[in-house]
Amino acid sequence: MEQPDLAPTAEHQRLEEARLRLLRWRHWGPYLAERAWGTVREDYSRDGSAWDHFPHDHARSRAYRWNEDGLGGICDRNQILCLAVALWNERDPILKERAFGLAGPEGNHGEDVKEIYYYEDATPTSSYLRYLYRYPQRAFPYAQLVEEGRRRSTREPELNLEDLGAFDESRYTDVTVEYAKRDPNDILMVITVENRGPEAAPIHVLPHVWFRNTWAWSEPAGEAPELSALEGHEGAVALQAKHPSEFGTHYVYVQGSPELLFTDNETHNERLFGSPSRSRHVKDAFHDVVVRGDRDRVNPARRGTKAASWHRFVLPPGGRERILVRLTKEPHRDPFAGSEALLAQRRHEADEYYRHLQGPEISDERRLIHRQASAGLLWSMQFYAYDVDVWLRGDAIPPPEERLGGRNAHWRHLSIADVISMPDAWEYPWFAAWDLAFQAVALSSIDMELAKGQLKLLVKEWYQHPNGQIPAYEWELSDLNPPVHAWATFQLYKIERAQRGVGDKVFLERVFHKLLINFAWWVNRRDVQGNNVFEGGFLGLDNISLFDRSAKLPPGMRLEQADATAWMAMYCLDLMRIALELAQDNSAYEDLASKFFEHFLRIAYALHHAEDGRLPLWSEEDGFYFDVLLEGKRSQHLKIRSLVGLIPLFAVHVIPPSVYGHLANFRRRTEWFLEKNPELAEAITVRPDGRKVLSAVPLDRLSRVLGHLFNEAEFLSPHGPRSLSREHATQPVRLDGRGPGYEVAYEPGEAPDRMKGGNSNWRGPVWFPMGYLLYRSLQRLDHGFGDMLTIPPVSGCGGRTLREGADELARRMIAIFERDGAGRRPVYGNNALFQDDPHFRDRILFFEYFHGDSGEGLGAAHQTGWTALVGDMILRLAREHCP
Repeated sequence: MEQPDLAPTAEHQRLEEARLRLLRWRHWGPYLAERAWGTVREDYSRDGSAWDHFPHDHARSRAYRWNEDGLGGICDRNQILCLAVALWNERDPILKERAFGLAGPEGNHGEDVKEIYYYEDATPTSSYLRYLYRYPQRAFPYAQLVEEGRRRSTREPELNLEDLGAFDESRYTDVTVEYAKRDPNDILMVITVENRGPEAAPIHVLPHVWFRNTWAWSEPAGEAPELSALEGHEGAVALQAKHPSEFGTHYVYVQGSPELLFTDNETHNERLFGSPSRSRHVKDAFHDVVVRGDRDRVNPARRGTKAASWHRFVLPPGGRERILVRLTKEPHRDPFAGSEALLAQRRHEADEYYRHLQGPEISDERRLIHRQASAGLLWSMQFYAYDVDVWLRGDAIPPPEERLGGRNAHWRHLSIADVISMPDAWEYPWFAAWDLAFQAVALSSIDMELAKGQLKLLVKEWYQHPNGQIPAYEWELSDLNPPVHAWATFQLYKIERAQRGVGDKVFLERVFHKLLINFAWWVNRRDVQGNNVFEGGFLGLDNISLFDRSAKLPPGMRLEQADATAWMAMYCLDLMRIALELAQDNSAYEDLASKFFEHFLRIAYALHHAEDGRLPLWSEEDGFYFDVLLEGKRSQHLKIRSLVGLIPLFAVHVIPPSVYGHLANFRRRTEWFLEKNPELAEAITVRPDGRKVLSAVPLDRLSRVLGHLFNEAEFLSPHGPRSLSREHATQPVRLDGRGPGYEVAYEPGEAPDRMKGGNSNWRGPVWFPMGYLLYRSLQRLDHGFGDMLTIPPVSGCGGRTLREGADELARRMIAIFERDGAGRRPVYGNNALFQDDPHFRDRILFFEYFHGDSGEGLGAAHQTGWTALVGDMILRLAREHCP
């Protein structure tokens, strides 16, 4: 058996043991969602109204079909058994078992979590985890948040807890949940509650453990597992968790002598539907006994499928209490022996691991940002289950007939039960194809095996459609996301090669073959006219266009997209890069490399040239790329200066002479092709040293496009590249002859439109994935044209090399989270609580996007998915010895 390499830290050793499958260190983790209600999976309605069919008010009383949620919780990777914390402050109307937020139709900017919590720390094997929840001591303003969210217009900001004075005078209780693993199946949970307020405050804390309901969804019902009390443990109470599957028996110990409560994870039908429940002991029984004092629904026999220990404290000002819980596969006489030493050791090992990752060149401020971004990324790994065929047909819940032809009806093959990186565990508790590619890149420096595993998921047979399409996200699996999977795959290959000295060609080859099918789907379905100009539709950029690109255009119209075409040019180059790498060992891949080389040149040519009198996507007059709207024989540029016109910069690659000279078949094929099609050579620049620079934006046009990017009156904000040029604040774009709905204006903050759920906005803010791709593309352009081109002299940025320009973008984006000279973080805008309070200011939230002028964080507050790319930027700048 292969033995693990010598590892620099204890966490590296655990990762190596997991990689070699010696120990299953990843079996337990923070895989419990923050929200499972309001999801497509739980929607069994006639019209697909997921938010209404399973609202927050049902969540405490209704057993989920597909996966569970909770506060600061963990579960095994199959989500058989879950462990989390519930709270009550003696003022709230409900027991708090999960984070609250507004449903999509309720919020004036769409779905919006209304809680303050932080993912403070995490290691990749979950050997150490820390989560902080801030619990207001006043009654939680559920109704006020809903009413105000519905009342406010999209032109107004969201209302948050701090706006309602929930944290005034520090009247809140900090609830810190830590986990430390002794071994892969032995986990210590430590809950610390601390009163930050000026007066004594009551708090009820209920660590609870439960089985996901997998037994009630068939007729007849399957065999249920059981939690039961164990007697005879001095200094602790104990539970036994028995499951009829190979999961087997586990034990849960709670220090002290708290009261144990038992019920079943079954729907409370009487409350919700006025019909009999399957069990008298229902899911919300703990709410009844704690909040209402009604013990009728808890099981006096002390057994069930859901159990909790009930701890009641009155904390003096500054007072704190701790609760110790242990989950293990083995029984123990003295379950908490050595617990403090274990917790201290795992904290130390987490510090040691991140110090090694970060190296000596990073400032303390950037270490903090990188550490918290990494923690959020790892806490957003979630168990996700969705079998579309079962969901469409229904099992214990017969669905309306309309569902069979409704949402996702063409994806019946999709059957998932995996741990997946989510964009945000509350606002987006489902995978998204292009988000996942960026999340994998962000994960790669933390846990390469985990990152590769995530990219392999989407091209597995039970994900990828038989026609080749990669699923977008559960709200519409057929929507189109930018094809960035090949880019991310090759990035991981290169990063691992740098880390370990050798790249994983088996991984590269496996993903490549599946991407060939996906590429064929794109070419056959999205190049409608067969002219190498693509009509990709939505492509994730939500409302950046004059049209909702996920909907059909008005009759007689057709939209040729600069971004879709540029994404495909990039896709060609990324597949070519992979084929060239694989061809080093197998000459059969040279043919594929030359095929993608040729296809790239044709697409790059189509960006700048058009036939039949229509306009090309390049506008010579403006020095920029625009979508082209065709109506009959008439064509016009939609002159919106947006990311759509910058995406061609992503399609660049340099072929070194060592590769070109080594691959004779590839060299002969490309020379023959260029001799036959000399007009296509404008996308190639041959350097004196033999390097061949392939760029969708030719050298003679590159300076014009970069002039727009680095102009602070247009794209370049103090915090990175805007998604829409600032010039459109005074010069909005309108479509001639159309109504007021056909207009695009610069919106640096929240979106005024309700498109795509109401909280998506690509009309001005800074978005990390696009800024990151521009940063990396400028580095590749520097490799190709570094001595031939500098940034045009605009806005004080002129005269810099492309490499310096790339670093400038990275520094501006990192600065969103850094304290400035006045000690303020742009991400928190004018929020005095988050800027000045010592308990808030150094805890960082990673938002979905950022105000195009101020850098303030907007949208989802915990999107440490693609926004975790800030950590990769920090590490890259440090390696390059940049300040």
